[in-house]
Amino acid sequence: MLTALGVVFGDIGTSPLYAMRECFHGPHAIEASPANIMGVLSLIFWSLIIVISIKYLGFILRADNRGEGGILSLSALANRTARGKDTQRMIIAALGIFGAALLYGDGIITPAISVLSAVEGLSLITPLFSRWVLPITIVIIVLIFLVQKNGTDGIGKVFGPVTLVWFLVLAILGVQWTLRYPAVLESVFPSHAIDFFMRNGWHGFLVLGTVFLVVTGGEALYADMGHFGARPIRLIWFYLVLPALMLNYFGQGALLLSDPANAENPFYRLAPEWALLPLVILATAATCIASQAVISGAFSLTRQAVQLGYSPRVEVKHTSASEIGQIYVPGVNLALMVACIWLVIEFKTSSNLAAAYGIAVTATMGITTVLFYFVAHDKWRWPKWMALSLCGVFLIIDLAFFGANIIKVADGGWFPLAVAVIVFTIMTTWKRGRQILSARHAESEIPQVDFIRMTQENPPHRVPGTAVFMYRNATGVPSALLHNLKHNRVLHERVVFLTVISEEIPHVSAEERVKAEDLGHGFWRVLIRYGFMQDPDVPAALQMLPPEILTLKPMETTYFLGRETIVATDRPGMAVWRERLFARMIRNERTATSFFKLPPNRVVEMGEQIEI
Repeated sequence: MLTALGVVFGDIGTSPLYAMRECFHGPHAIEASPANIMGVLSLIFWSLIIVISIKYLGFILRADNRGEGGILSLSALANRTARGKDTQRMIIAALGIFGAALLYGDGIITPAISVLSAVEGLSLITPLFSRWVLPITIVIIVLIFLVQKNGTDGIGKVFGPVTLVWFLVLAILGVQWTLRYPAVLESVFPSHAIDFFMRNGWHGFLVLGTVFLVVTGGEALYADMGHFGARPIRLIWFYLVLPALMLNYFGQGALLLSDPANAENPFYRLAPEWALLPLVILATAATCIASQAVISGAFSLTRQAVQLGYSPRVEVKHTSASEIGQIYVPGVNLALMVACIWLVIEFKTSSNLAAAYGIAVTATMGITTVLFYFVAHDKWRWPKWMALSLCGVFLIIDLAFFGANIIKVADGGWFPLAVAVIVFTIMTTWKRGRQILSARHAESEIPQVDFIRMTQENPPHRVPGTAVFMYRNATGVPSALLHNLKHNRVLHERVVFLTVISEEIPHVSAEERVKAEDLGHGFWRVLIRYGFMQDPDVPAALQMLPPEILTLKPMETTYFLGRETIVATDRPGMAVWRERLFARMIRNERTATSFFKLPPNRVVEMGEQIEI
């Protein structure tokens, strides 16, 4: 529970820094009258109850893909239940990809707005600090991303305790003001929220887009389920996080009731002047932890996309010898850092960033609801009326939040949407490109059975050793083998047709990892299976084969790979610009030698040119 506290709840735990402030001081602020304050508090309370407590902790966390959560896991789970329904599978896949793409935009904004809102507290200590807010924020963001390559094994041990202190401080700050104005507790009655909308109409609906900031960490609860399990997340939420958050929001509401002028920064105004500097330091530490969790989530999402075939192979480094989930993706890390720095320089204040924040998360939450419907109806066999009723209620709430946030597009909400469109285009282009490439291979492919028969009718010269030919089609003959035979006119004594399969499940057990089949005449077919949360290691997997079936000596084994040069054409398939994008991606992807952990001095690559 303590470890989960430091990783899972960092994002939602830093929302008190800016959520309440934006309701009464942001671009779409509303007057800080007593009735409006009570109405906003009621909206905050019921948002946390319905969206987080009921939707995510009560239902979504039950939709685990063999223990793993996250929108790609949910999409894979829903896809497995829709076999035979091609249209449904396409819709589910597209929703999952776009939902994942939206999370990258969120991963860029979260560190920027969190750190910036924390550092802005310095200007309350003395106006002299105001000019240093942006430089200090940029330095902190750079440091956050630079430490990623060293892993979080060491600093991760203090995440839980620091976050625990943060939530206790949130509660203490809120309690002292709540006790002064206990009437704020009456905001738990939904009548205040209803009255708020009736009095403020369209303006009140727009404020709902700002209220949404209190639940922006909801997807993180689901995405990190695989690391900690659902039970610890639920327990720590109800025992500590929810009470601490609500006490703080009640306290901020009480503060505004005492003096509406505090709306400029109600969070820091909760503290006495002597505590401002320690509070800024603690808030900065909390936002760094929240940023760390979001960045790690982007790394994990990227690895899942690669394994599920939605992204080119990228460099993935493990930063812990004991925790397989702790990884570092240099390319993603650099892109996120540059984008975060640009956001801080461009938007300058957390209020401006808040105008861009939320639209990506609302869309992702809506997609999660739709995917959950498919799981509930197709996998759990819920009656259609039951699944539609529950998901319909959740979707109405999601769409209300989305509608209230859609006006943010012009104020900066275009940024996460633009990021999502770019990532979605890359992912779908890669997936479609690989499908077209497989089809082009299939046009001239020779079945393994026919090839073996041909080698018996016209036997080539056989040389000592083992040749491993890697190929996506488990029953076809790799073009690398045909090129090798054509140019070198020899075959090894033992030829292995090797196919690595990424399953739509998080993990494949060691017992199911590798299967081998003797095809006769010195040929074997080997299948190696991995889950989308696992990293391939082909030599290690081959050593797991029983000696009585197939024994491969590392120094007598050569791996043959095909290196493809893609030529864009006007043949049916994709638009030419997408074909060129695919060709560029395939040129720049991580080498198969590195990705599959093959010994470089035992690898031979055979090139070929393919028109798509």
